[in-house]
Amino acid sequence: MAEQKSAFIAIVGRPNVGKSSILNRILGQKITIVSSKPQTTRNRIIGVYTHGDTQLVFIDTPGLHKPHNSLGEYMVRSVKESVGGVDACLLTAECDRLPGDTEKQLMARFKAQHIPAVLALNKIDKLADKSQLMEKLAAYSREFDFEDIVPVSAQNGSGIKELVAALEKQAGECTHFFDDDALTDQPDRVLAGEIVREKILRLTDKEIPHGAAVVVERFKQRENSDITDVDATIYCERDGHKGIIIGKGGAMLKKIGTYARQDMERFFGCKINLRLWVKVKEGWRDREDILRSLGYDAANFD
Repeated sequence: MAEQKSAFIAIVGRPNVGKSSILNRILGQKITIVSSKPQTTRNRIIGVYTHGDTQLVFIDTPGLHKPHNSLGEYMVRSVKESVGGVDACLLTAECDRLPGDTEKQLMARFKAQHIPAVLALNKIDKLADKSQLMEKLAAYSREFDFEDIVPVSAQNGSGIKELVAALEKQAGECTHFFDDDALTDQPDRVLAGEIVREKILRLTDKEIPHGAAVVVERFKQRENSDITDVDATIYCERDGHKGIIIGKGGAMLKKIGTYARQDMERFFGCKINLRLWVKVKEGWRDREDILRSLGYDAANFD
């Protein structure tokens, strides 16, 4: 019997470079929300990929950015903590940009903590002149000695197989931490709430900033039925935002609910009865008591 291998890998980078999209592509299933807005990911989401005797446990972190409120400070602290205590890091960057301050800061942290790292240069599907890649590869190689550098496209899957192979090299002999059929450590309530939040970000576009949070109060399957009841509350910071989320005659809230329900039914494999409410909590992103009540890890506020 072959020895089992495992590795914990933190996915890090600037906001909106495709970290969550790459993780979803590797897993073949969407477990983290994706939108065109930066800083979509707020919590450290764990995704689990098992292939044969090798298991990769991914920590998908928020994008490293300059924080403007307590929520932002929480997100930045969670990134920095994720870099420590892992077997390797996956630095994700855009293939058409040279390394900036954020990338250099992360690479300096890899170097100081002696952490091996793989670089994924994402969005190669948007690169008209592939020869530009060489300049970017050389620039990153001068900053840090990466284990591998892999150009990828989270959009069409190009290079993902090669990226997984590069990451599997970082696994050492160790029993698997999760069941081989596991995809994530996140509870169903958290996943359901994130699905609703994704629909808010996508459907309201720039009208609603990141001042929206979703708490699932109930996630329960009915007895002798394939229907699961999901009750969720959407918290926003202003009355004006509440009006936008609800929409004229409740049209926007209905649309959010419909799209969220459809995604939940695909993911959980059952019928979903979804009920949504919208409430205002002014300045919740700067109130640690509210952030804790919304499920953000208290350790990251200390």
